[in-house]
Amino acid sequence: MVRTASTMLPLGVSAPAFNLPDVVSGSPISLETFAGKSALLVMFISVHCPFVKHVQTQLAQIGKDYGMKGLGMVGISPNDIDKYPDDAPEHLQALAHAEGFNFPVCCDPSQAVAKAYTAACTPDFFLFDRDFHLAYRGQLDDSRPSNGKPVTGQDLRHAIESLLAGNEVDPTQRPSIGCNIKWIPGNEPEYFTGIRAEE
Repeated sequence: MVRTASTMLPLGVSAPAFNLPDVVSGSPISLETFAGKSALLVMFISVHCPFVKHVQTQLAQIGKDYGMKGLGMVGISPNDIDKYPDDAPEHLQALAHAEGFNFPVCCDPSQAVAKAYTAACTPDFFLFDRDFHLAYRGQLDDSRPSNGKPVTGQDLRHAIESLLAGNEVDPTQRPSIGCNIKWIPGNEPEYFTGIRAEE
């Protein structure tokens, strides 16, 4: 595992299109699934990554707290499932059931969606406004698996609440830190450096 930070995609860019099946229902999930929502949270996650395990209950709670208030959410696992079978669809489905996720969870086997979003780590968060323009990318909060700080979701929650209230999101944002995405050999994007994140 390489401790990796978000690429911090420029604010204001449009959400890249995607179409992936939900591992629970089998239904196709795309941007159009979330048409009419006040905000959309796209999360790149993993079953085996300790950084995701550390926050997965909070992700479920965010879904419960804001899902009925206009927030659309989707979790996407981009890891190479041949080398990391714990991230295969059946294990994502088990995670969704265990945590009670009320949002779709998808597998990105070609890693094309992760590349389109310049996702670098798990977890990596991209929050878009009602027009699918990027309003927030960065950390959930200051908590990490070994720093003893509580998982509150503070940073991401503030951004979500700003969008749902019709306000602009504070552009001062800190990158997410997590496990590097497990790229299929030869499929690594140009932005992947393998350099450890500094905090």
